[in-house]
Amino acid sequence: MRILVVEDEPKVASFIKRGLEQAQNVVDIASTAAEADYLVSVQDYDLLILDCMLPDEDGRKLCRRLRARGVDLPVLILTAKDSTADKVLGLDSGADDYLTKPFDFTELLARVRALGRRRGRPLLQPIAIADLTIDPVTRRVTRGGQVIALTPKEYALLELLARRVGQVVTRAEIIEQVWDMHFDPTSNIVDVMIKMLRDKIDRRFEPKLIQTVRGAGYMIEDPS
Repeated sequence: MRILVVEDEPKVASFIKRGLEQAQNVVDIASTAAEADYLVSVQDYDLLILDCMLPDEDGRKLCRRLRARGVDLPVLILTAKDSTADKVLGLDSGADDYLTKPFDFTELLARVRALGRRRGRPLLQPIAIADLTIDPVTRRVTRGGQVIALTPKEYALLELLARRVGQVVTRAEIIEQVWDMHFDPTSNIVDVMIKMLRDKIDRRFEPKLIQTVRGAGYMIEDPS
């Protein structure tokens, strides 16, 4: 799933992002309600994880505004506000679920999976593009019925591209999502990994799925 986490504490945001990415999600971070509002308007998300105590606005107000605009993506409020009254206000603002800090990450993941199932786009649903199949549960990858062995980084890169089929993924995004580090424009690590992945996914098969978009990044194109 593609998840937007709205959290203004950098350490908390980084912790949540890392854990969700390890569970094979694509994660964006917004530190303000205004930034989150903009990202939701330009990107299709499967889930919004929302803190209440944001520097520019109460997260519940943002949730009400999104619902008023007809935005129907699942919203999970994740906040230190733990009173019954706060929970009622959060759910009445349009949130689908409410989890208080501190929290157990396994519980957060379970709630994320449940919200994904409710929307009809299960977190662990297999991905199929042409004759390429990716099983997020077992991390088993096949093409043309042949099992393809990938390293953990190769798999993470492939799933990132596959979950955004038809969309360009920039080198900076790949570095952040696969290696969890800031982009170094002088590094060719992404290009090297793409070549290794192509050797396994595309070299012996047709059509070629992994495309280079010059000056932008890479994408998987669905030939169907």
